[in-house]
Amino acid sequence: MEAMIQVDHFIKAYGGRVAVDDLSFEVGPGEILGLVGPNGAGKTTTLRCLAGIIPMTSGRIRICGHDIEGDGVEARRRLAFVPDEPHLFDHLTVWDHMTMFARIFGVTTADQRATQLLEQNDLAEQHHAFPGELSRGMKQKLIISCALLHEPEALVFDEPLTGLDPGSMRRTKRTIVQTAQAGASVIVSSHMLHLVEEICDRVLVVQHGAKILEGTLDEIRASVPDISGDADLEEIFLRATGQDEDES
Repeated sequence: MEAMIQVDHFIKAYGGRVAVDDLSFEVGPGEILGLVGPNGAGKTTTLRCLAGIIPMTSGRIRICGHDIEGDGVEARRRLAFVPDEPHLFDHLTVWDHMTMFARIFGVTTADQRATQLLEQNDLAEQHHAFPGELSRGMKQKLIISCALLHEPEALVFDEPLTGLDPGSMRRTKRTIVQTAQAGASVIVSSHMLHLVEEICDRVLVVQHGAKILEGTLDEIRASVPDISGDADLEEIFLRATGQDEDES
């Protein structure tokens, strides 16, 4: 089956600085790809271009076969993007946000679906609350609820667990896995390497905007010289990016 997220020779430059350098990868149906890298590696830039928020310099990005630039409306209909910082409308309640997203994406069972998601994310009691009345974690859960409302075929998370309490973290991880099991292609970008190791099928490691490793944990472990056969993702990451050089 064709990959629902396809990135081919993607380049993003800001003036004379290349933020993402000739990046190519795919995410198939039912697969979770972990995108990791040091600060400034180009992860968020990649995700924002994937979502059509900022234009790429060159290359091609397709969502469910639709070009994000040439056929952007259809591409965005099939995609949901959860940013690292929840941006909400101050004058809209929790329920208003769900209603707005339902209208944008043409969700026919909006009330039922919205109620289910708000209950699932412990937001039912905040039904009429405005963003200024919500904690950082509640705002994050609302953004995730909005993203899941239209049952996207491609889902992109940038630091999804930020601000969540342990119980909410567990539920969010379960939701991400269940979304993939239902057939969606999912990307999770996070500095929480234990999260990536726990839920992702494959890992893409980028540095200075370029791919340095890609594959399953076993595959990338095997590609790093002089590393133990049971090394976890943190050890692999530090070795591959040269950040373990100062360790004694």
